[in-house]
Amino acid sequence: MNILAIDTATEACSVALQYNNTLVTRFEICPQQHSQRLLPMVDDVLKEANVTLSDLDLLAFGRGPGSFTGVRIATGMIQGLALGTGLKVAGVSTLEAMAIEASLKIENKSALIAVASDARMDEVYFAVYAQLENGVTLQIEEQVCPPEVAIEQLNNISKETNAAIVAVGTGWAAYQKLDEWRLNAGEEAPCEVTLPNAQYMLSQAMNAFENGNVSEAVNVEPVYLRDKVTWKKLPGRE
Repeated sequence: MNILAIDTATEACSVALQYNNTLVTRFEICPQQHSQRLLPMVDDVLKEANVTLSDLDLLAFGRGPGSFTGVRIATGMIQGLALGTGLKVAGVSTLEAMAIEASLKIENKSALIAVASDARMDEVYFAVYAQLENGVTLQIEEQVCPPEVAIEQLNNISKETNAAIVAVGTGWAAYQKLDEWRLNAGEEAPCEVTLPNAQYMLSQAMNAFENGNVSEAVNVEPVYLRDKVTWKKLPGRE
C-alpha cells in the first residue's frame, strides 16, 4: 500500500512515504518553522521516490495531541492534499506513534510504554500502551492531565500488572515529579524516543484503512484533548 504521512504536532516536523515497499523519510526539529518546511519536505520525498500524489492510496497525518498551531498546520496541509487528489485520510495519534517507535527499539517486550508529552500549563498529554506482536494497544486512555494525576495512574497500573515501565516523550524531562517517578521505578534502560515521527504512523494508517477508519478531506478532525486555553483577559472583557 502506498501512503504519505506527515506530522507537525510538536517541535519536530516529519514526512514519510511508503511506496512499493520503499520507505523515504524526512525528520527535522524546527520549532516555529513547520509551515515553511512541511511542503518542501513533502516535495522532497515524492521526488526521491519518483512518484506523484496521484500514485498514492492513502494520506495520513499526526492528528494530535500536540501544540494547537502544529496540529492545525498538519490538518490544513493534509486536507489540501486530499482535496486535490480525492484520497482518503487517516488520522494517527502522536502518542501512539511514539509508543510504536519505542516498541520497535526496546528489548523487553512485556514492558508497558508510558508516553508523557509536555502539554505546557503544568500538564502532560499522557497514555499507556501494552506491546503486541504487531503494534501496541491502549491500557490507559489518552488524556491531558497534571503530572500528579499521571503518576497516580502509573502507580495503579504498576501494582496491577507488575510490569516494567518504559518512559517515552518530553514530559518526563519537563516535570521533575515525573522524572523522579521514572528513576524510582527503576526503568531498565532509558528510551530515546521523545517526539513523534511520521515514519511510525504508517502502520497505523494502514490498519485504519483496512478497518474503514478513514475520512474524506472535509471530515478530517484533529484531536487536541485540551478543550480550553487560558490567557490574560483584556481590560473590560469578561
